[in-house]
Amino acid sequence: MVFYLCVFMGFIRNECFDPKTWIIPGDNSQTYTLRKEVLSTRIIVYAREKRTIKNKTVADVIEALIGVFICTTSERAALAFMKWMGFEVDFIYVPYKRPVPANPEKLVDLKFFKKLLNQYSFRDASLLVEALTHGSYVRPESPTSYERLKFLGDAVLEYLITMHFYNKHPNLSSGLLTDLRSASVNNDRYARTAIKTGLHKHILHDSQDLQRRILAIVKNFKQSSQDSTFGWGSGPVIKLVADIIKSLAGAIYVDSGYDKEVVFRSIKPLLEPLPTPETLKLQPVRELEELCAKEHFDLKEEDGKLKVNANGVIYARRLSAANKKTARKTASMAILAKLKKNKLHRGEPHSGV
Repeated sequence: MVFYLCVFMGFIRNECFDPKTWIIPGDNSQTYTLRKEVLSTRIIVYAREKRTIKNKTVADVIEALIGVFICTTSERAALAFMKWMGFEVDFIYVPYKRPVPANPEKLVDLKFFKKLLNQYSFRDASLLVEALTHGSYVRPESPTSYERLKFLGDAVLEYLITMHFYNKHPNLSSGLLTDLRSASVNNDRYARTAIKTGLHKHILHDSQDLQRRILAIVKNFKQSSQDSTFGWGSGPVIKLVADIIKSLAGAIYVDSGYDKEVVFRSIKPLLEPLPTPETLKLQPVRELEELCAKEHFDLKEEDGKLKVNANGVIYARRLSAANKKTARKTASMAILAKLKKNKLHRGEPHSGV
């Protein structure tokens, strides 16, 4: 693998062409000092200068080449390229077997899910039961929770949404494509989708506390903006509700014989309307950072608060969520709302708690 990386590094162009350092092939009018490099027992190269390329640059090139194979040929060709590069990954599909067959008709509403999933019918409906089973639901007929299917579905959905935006918007930069994907593939959006479609009512669990917290989330959803994809935190209950979308995708993927197109046809209607470059809303942390840079506002974290000095007016919000990422997101949302309400320049000093 080291050999192939050395070969690739020779083709990577991370700086402009400088004719002053170019050695004309066959030119013997000048004397050059060349450095000998042994790439293998059969290949030796001579270089005039040593060039340093960051590991991330090399990794980005390899990822881009994998993308080229996927877009221009097939996933199989991409896997063959990865194997040629030395990435030993086993992609042999193994039939999925449940340890105990479930009795799906008694546990889930099959007609509801066929209608919900764009007329997809499970060949093995016990997979649907598994996709809806929370860890607190312990039954002989449903011994496995949704965690494994969620893990699989999460990766499949991210891949499918990535390919969708890449093909739909051929002229968009990688940054905008990333923003579109981030606005489509997140727990906020998945949780809203699950509640909007009534999926939360079909989660199999045995916890009164969990039920109470799910109902509180539903109430919060009905009172909040329907089009926001960044409005909530990433608490365990929100994540649980969002995970059902992922586990359903994983269940369909396995049940369909690992057919990603079937997954996309079944799940995409639930996520619509997907954002477009015109309707895209930035993640609140980034939106606040860009706004402060544009308006020359001072943005900083101080004394456990996120603070913005907007032309002498101080806007502050305490960072009080369970983790720093969520705390910064919710604080940014609150400050953005105040700034927009006061039209950036007018309003009273505010200190959030």
